[in-house]
Amino acid sequence: MKKYSISAFFPAYGDEKTIGKMVLDMREVLEKISDDYEIIVVDDGGPDRSGEIADELSKKYKEVKVIHHEKNRGYGGALKSGFYNSSKELVFYTDGDAQYDVKEINKLLPYIEDYDVVNGYKIKRHDPFYRIVLGRIYHHFVKLLFNLKIKDVDCDFRLIKRKVFDVIKLEEDGGIICVELVKKLNKNKFRIKEVPVHHYARDGGSQFFKLSRILRVFRDVVKLRFKLWFK
Repeated sequence: MKKYSISAFFPAYGDEKTIGKMVLDMREVLEKISDDYEIIVVDDGGPDRSGEIADELSKKYKEVKVIHHEKNRGYGGALKSGFYNSSKELVFYTDGDAQYDVKEINKLLPYIEDYDVVNGYKIKRHDPFYRIVLGRIYHHFVKLLFNLKIKDVDCDFRLIKRKVFDVIKLEEDGGIICVELVKKLNKNKFRIKEVPVHHYARDGGSQFFKLSRILRVFRDVVKLRFKLWFK
């Protein structure tokens, strides 16, 4: 299999328990599959030590780079920093909370020669029941509203050819960026391969599923739909 140059990045917010291991595991994997790689941590202005831990690793390993946001820019803002600061042929990203195993990038790589994007989908979601239910409602809602051709729009375990970002420009700052990304991939006829990956329980809580956040997400979904229609 061809050895590609790879940029791997993690958006990090409140991930001090996991980000160090994620970086070290990613480095171990990339050492075996690439001769030219970088690992980027996007510290999205979190209240914990995620950024400090990443800085310590960057002093020890030249391949590790850190982008600090002085203020929180949201999940979309963190992903945009990662995508547009990646310099290698391929861009891989997953979240810094260890709900995915970076070693499973090896499941994605064999398909990237023939596809523009290799997208994971969860074999089984390991979250509290209410998150699973709300997640499925959200998935079917956006899939129908945007006519998305994908099994799992919110599986943040993706390998993408860097040239894709010469064509599509992402604008959203919130979690809705995943919908924007997939819609623009579909619209520009990029080839997507979907591969099953494992999903693990989160180490720590999440504020995402507060009622106010849920209502804001659905508002943003509708706004994005109108924005794309008019464009």
